[in-house]
Amino acid sequence: MTRALITGGAGFIGSHLAEGLLASGYRVTVIDNLSTGRLANIERLAANPAFSYAVEDIRNIHVIDRLVSECDIIFHLAAAVGVRNIIDRPINTIEVNIGGTETILKTASRYRRRVMIASTSEVYGKGVQFPFREDDDTLSGPTLRSRWSYAASKAVDEFLAFAYHAEIGLPITLFRLFNTVGPRQVGQYGMVVPRFARWALANETIQVYGDGQQQRCFANVYDVVAAIQGLAECEQSIGELYNIGSDEEISILDLAHRVRDRADSASQIELVPYEQAYEQPGFEDFRRRVPCIDKISRAIGWQPSTPLDDTIDQIIAHFQAEMYPSAG
Repeated sequence: MTRALITGGAGFIGSHLAEGLLASGYRVTVIDNLSTGRLANIERLAANPAFSYAVEDIRNIHVIDRLVSECDIIFHLAAAVGVRNIIDRPINTIEVNIGGTETILKTASRYRRRVMIASTSEVYGKGVQFPFREDDDTLSGPTLRSRWSYAASKAVDEFLAFAYHAEIGLPITLFRLFNTVGPRQVGQYGMVVPRFARWALANETIQVYGDGQQQRCFANVYDVVAAIQGLAECEQSIGELYNIGSDEEISILDLAHRVRDRADSASQIELVPYEQAYEQPGFEDFRRRVPCIDKISRAIGWQPSTPLDDTIDQIIAHFQAEMYPSAG
């Protein structure tokens, strides 16, 4: 039985990955400091004898040393996440992302463990060549804007992982996640689809930041988990970097209308200027973010398969179950 350690495993994506790995016969251990993860995300797994968890920071070298020594593969998902969280707490963003990854890589190298490292489409920055390919140049914003600290810190994570692979042969695989959505995602850190869904279900005004013409691609978390697991089980992915995401674009304004329609809501839709939405002056956003997924498709035959409407319906159903737990 393969033993997996998931950092950030009580988070949105991490908890779904834990479920997927357990269903595939893995023994799974989760570590999460619950800064953005929730025990509720993994409580249903507690009865499984193949599952265990620790509430701790990944920078605690003593705990990480023990957990890594007891696993075969590490899925490193722990990170500071969410635009609002990143802007409000830039020190935490940089220290957790870089310091946490350094701890994981150093410990993995001690025990020669394979490491799957989650990076982000934000690394592409202000790139204007679409779709984004893994070997494209990146274009970041100014260091005066904390908005870019997340992208920069994750880029350093990538450099560090590739350095460990090149210098000492550590078996690493990197994957850049684009917008991933689905049940259990929360909107309090800036995630757009759950925020829209909650407002729509409450018939409250749906706030769209900027002019709403930003283009994004939203991948279902179940598809994304399948991609991560597929890469983990592919030896040829060692030492490589892959995009994971949907390549179906939609504007944020159209997304708001789509969510409102799927929720059968009477909500109004309001455009909110960035200077009102964020305290930091001069907030910058990406106009468009589209992945090229040819590389992962060639490697493991993966393609996203869940239509956006189905994903929205899953999110709405999840929130309705939370709001009305005794229904049905």
